Amino acid sequence: MSGLDLGVIGNGTIASLIDEQGRHVWTCWPRLDGDPIFHALLGGEGGFWSVEPARPATARRRYVGNTAILETELEDETGAVIRITDLAPRCRRFGRMFRPATLLRRIEPVQGRFPCTVRLRANSRYGAEPMRPVALSNSLRLISGDEAIRLTTDMSVACIAEELPIVVHAPIHMILSADTSVLESPAQVFRELYEETLFYWQEWSRYLSVPFEYQDVVLRAAITLKLCAFEETGGVVAALTTSIPEAPDSGRNWDYRFCWLRDTYFTVHALNRLGATRTMEDYLRYITTVVTLSEDGTLLPLYPILPGSTPDETEAPALSGYRGMGPVRVGNAAWFQRQHDVYGSVVMAAAQMFYDHRLPVRGDLELFQLLERLGEQAARLALEPDAGIWEYRGRERVHTHSALMCWVACSRLAKIAGVLGLPEERGDYWRAHAARIRRAILEEAWDAERQTFVESFGGKDLDAALLLMHEVGFLAADDPRFVGTVEAIERDLRRGNHLFRYKAPDDFGEPENAFTVCTFWFLDALAAIGRKDEARAIYEELISCRNSLGLLSEDVNPLTKELWGNIPQSYSMVGLIISGMRLSKTWEEAFWRDS
Repeated sequence: MSGLDLGVIGNGTIASLIDEQGRHVWTCWPRLDGDPIFHALLGGEGGFWSVEPARPATARRRYVGNTAILETELEDETGAVIRITDLAPRCRRFGRMFRPATLLRRIEPVQGRFPCTVRLRANSRYGAEPMRPVALSNSLRLISGDEAIRLTTDMSVACIAEELPIVVHAPIHMILSADTSVLESPAQVFRELYEETLFYWQEWSRYLSVPFEYQDVVLRAAITLKLCAFEETGGVVAALTTSIPEAPDSGRNWDYRFCWLRDTYFTVHALNRLGATRTMEDYLRYITTVVTLSEDGTLLPLYPILPGSTPDETEAPALSGYRGMGPVRVGNAAWFQRQHDVYGSVVMAAAQMFYDHRLPVRGDLELFQLLERLGEQAARLALEPDAGIWEYRGRERVHTHSALMCWVACSRLAKIAGVLGLPEERGDYWRAHAARIRRAILEEAWDAERQTFVESFGGKDLDAALLLMHEVGFLAADDPRFVGTVEAIERDLRRGNHLFRYKAPDDFGEPENAFTVCTFWFLDALAAIGRKDEARAIYEELISCRNSLGLLSEDVNPLTKELWGNIPQSYSMVGLIISGMRLSKTWEEAFWRDS
């Protein structure tokens, strides 16, 4: 776990990762996909905001209840203790949500006299250019070219600018924000925004639907998932970081600060199960915006949180990488790949709007006609080669999962046509396409000898995405073909209580670590075929793999349980939510009927 034992704070505009010692080590500015002003997580000179004890110290951390407010206590060898409180303000003001690109920090004495040094070393251009400090009377401007941010504080500005030691006698308040003057006292600003942010998160959490069991796990996962949402557009990033490798020195370093369309259904499903309807509505708004902007229904695999630009892939040479394991990539070249599963993912997610009576904006004929454009693409591309869900960079095949999701697109459109009361021939049109694709999958992707489906038509390899055949309604859980596929994947891809996405070599060799969301798919499949006790054991091991603040990354070493890959991974948090709800006893079973 070591280097990824991080906490996260955020407010729907920005987020910041904070390490065990209370250092801000990854903060993109002024939004989730921006240039990181703090980047020490990925190396380079500076790029952090720290409170460094003068004497050796130990740390303990916690979130304040069900919030995104993080407390870090540092205790030095003499027993002196300080508490650092970090948050990004989020509250309702003037009839709307107040969520500025701002970080608040308070350092307060708890016990004894604690000497320390506050270091604020911000950079721009992905670590290539230091931000020059300029001390003013009650604030410190940090300047790089035309860009500037400002730290307003009631601490000695000179001690921060010159990194001189202080002793914490009384609470210190800091406000890192845009380059504007703060007229009120930092203490007053902190106090008011702390109380309002605390109230917001406690109110948001109290209205969530949670399972009887695993409540704390699901609540922390829900809050973390919300921190991955960019509220201005509704987009949800796959993770808050870039280029944390999937395994040591593997070169599998990718920028995940984008919205992958294949994540849409599972994210919407998790938000729906939680009852987080506003966040779900925002996300559906993002999806429908992306669909509307596509004139012919062609979709890219991923989009920026502000749709309209292209996330071209480059490297950041000033950053050496996580533990020196570069490269650090900015942007993601997968955006121009052909990945046909996206059509089914979007249609399946958007279907929520036609069924959910809680939503003030429901699906209508106009939206259905937009989705039909995606359906036409799905029908045309279902049996064509693509890069697949795993985004192979060196080959294309007719991937079973891609064909499956194209079937989903056509199948769901037929059902939506019925919900809207459209003429029968409209539903028949989509049912015919779905039937054609289904026949092809059953004929071309089934290995009769091994009694399992395979990852591509005519192939022999397996991949974990085949576990979703029951999830999306293609096969019943008790269908021998699905059971056989689950058992074959278990034999081939299971390592202990973890699952690899595939084992065949790809562009970077053989995968070295388990892919966390695949383990969630596996345990869900086990529960579906009647092996629920085994599924619970696997879920509880995944819970134990979370870091000390409840976060999961993309990958885990099945032997050491060390976390790898970008963090926090939205898909992993979604897995904690959905699987936890499925495996838990119901409130009625546990609370009312338990004898």
